Amino acid sequence: MIYTRLIFESFRFAWNALRQNPLRTILSLTGVTIGIFAIIAALTVVDSLKENIKSSLSFLGTNVLYVEKWPYIFTPNAPWWEYQKRPMVTYNEYKFLEKNLQNASAICVFVISNGRTIKRKNNSIGGITVTGVTEGHQDIYEIKIARGRFFSPREIDYGSNVVVIGYNVKTTLFPSEDPLGKDVVIKGLKYRVIGVMEEAGETLLNTPSNDESVLIPYGSYRKIFYAGRRRGGYTLVAVKGYDYDEGLEELENEVRGLMRSYRGLRPKDEDDFAINRPEAITNQLQGVFDVLTMAGWFIGIFSILVGAFGIANIMFVTVRERTGIIGIQKSLGAKNYFILFQFLFEAVFLSLLGGGIGLLLVYAGTYIPLGTFVLSLMAKNIILGIGISTIVGVASGIIPALMAARLDPVVAIRAN
Repeated sequence: MIYTRLIFESFRFAWNALRQNPLRTILSLTGVTIGIFAIIAALTVVDSLKENIKSSLSFLGTNVLYVEKWPYIFTPNAPWWEYQKRPMVTYNEYKFLEKNLQNASAICVFVISNGRTIKRKNNSIGGITVTGVTEGHQDIYEIKIARGRFFSPREIDYGSNVVVIGYNVKTTLFPSEDPLGKDVVIKGLKYRVIGVMEEAGETLLNTPSNDESVLIPYGSYRKIFYAGRRRGGYTLVAVKGYDYDEGLEELENEVRGLMRSYRGLRPKDEDDFAINRPEAITNQLQGVFDVLTMAGWFIGIFSILVGAFGIANIMFVTVRERTGIIGIQKSLGAKNYFILFQFLFEAVFLSLLGGGIGLLLVYAGTYIPLGTFVLSLMAKNIILGIGISTIVGVASGIIPALMAARLDPVVAIRAN
C-alpha cells in the first residue's frame, strides 16, 4: 500500500508541476524527448533496413548454401579471368551431392534463364525469368501456391511440359480467366499451367521476384535451353542445412570436401567452385548500419544529458518550493525513504513522459509512406526507450531526492 501511495503522490506532484509551470517543464523535457527520439529512430531505421533487406533476399532462402561458379564476394586482387575459367556446376554433381551429403535437410539443382518472353494466344509478356527446378526446390524455398499445385515427382523425373507461373504472368496472360489447365508458349513449346504462385510484391532492393517468373521441371528446361552450356542459363545447386548445425559449418565443410573429391582436386589446388551464403550480402552492409546506430547514439546522448540537467533543475526547484510540505510530512511521521522515493518517482515520471513523447514521434514516423521501404518500431526498441528514460530519471532525481530526504523537519517548517 505504501508503494502505491508513493506512486500516486509522485504522480500528483509531477502533474501539478507540469500544470503550474508548463513552459518550464516542457522545455526541460525536450532534451529527453529529442534524445530518446534520436536513439530509437536510428535503431528503428537500422532494424527496419535489416528486415527489409532480409525480406528482399528471401528469394535466396534461409539456412541455405549455394554451390555455383561465381562467388558473391571476390577475393581481393584476384584476376576475374580465374573465375571465368571455372566450370559450371552440373546436374551430375548435384546427383552426387544428393546421394552423399549427410548434413543436408534438402537439396536441389536449378538453372535460370532471364529476359524470356511467355506467350498465350495474342498476349505476351517479356522480361520473364524461366527457372528449371528439381523436386527439392519447394522444400528449400517454400514456394507458396495461390492456385493449383507444385510439380509432382513424376513430372520432374519425366521432364513434363508443365509450368507454375508468377502473379504478374497470370494477370497479363490470363486477365479474366482461370489459367489452370491452359497452355502458354515458352520458346515455341507449349506448357500446361498447373499452378499460380502467390503475389510477392515489390521489395526494397528490387530483387528478383516470383511475380515475374515461371517454373518448369529441370528435365523440360534442358529440352529447350541446353542447361549447363554456353548461353544455356546459370546453374546452381542449393543445399539447406539443419537448425542444429549452427552457422552451417559442418554442411559447408562436407559440401567442399565432396565437390573437391568429385572434381579430382589435389590438396594444394584451390577450389574451382564457390560456396555462397546469402547473409554475406547483408554482412557487407553492416558497416553502414553501425554508422547509423553510432550517429543516433551520439546525438541522443548529448540531448539526453541536456534533458537530465533540465529534470534535475526542476527537482531542485521543486524541493525548494515544497520544503515546508516536506517538514510537515516528516513531523507527521514520514520516513526518509518515503520522501526520497517520492521525489525520485516524480523525476522518473517526468523522464518517462519526455521519453514517451519521443517514442510516440518515432511511432508516428512509421506511418510515413516511404515506397517499398517499410519502417516498423520493434518491441525491443520500445523497451530500450523506456529503460533509458527510467535511468535518466533516477540519475537526474537522486541528488534532489537525497537533499529532500535529509532535511530537518523543524528547519523545513521554519523555511516555509
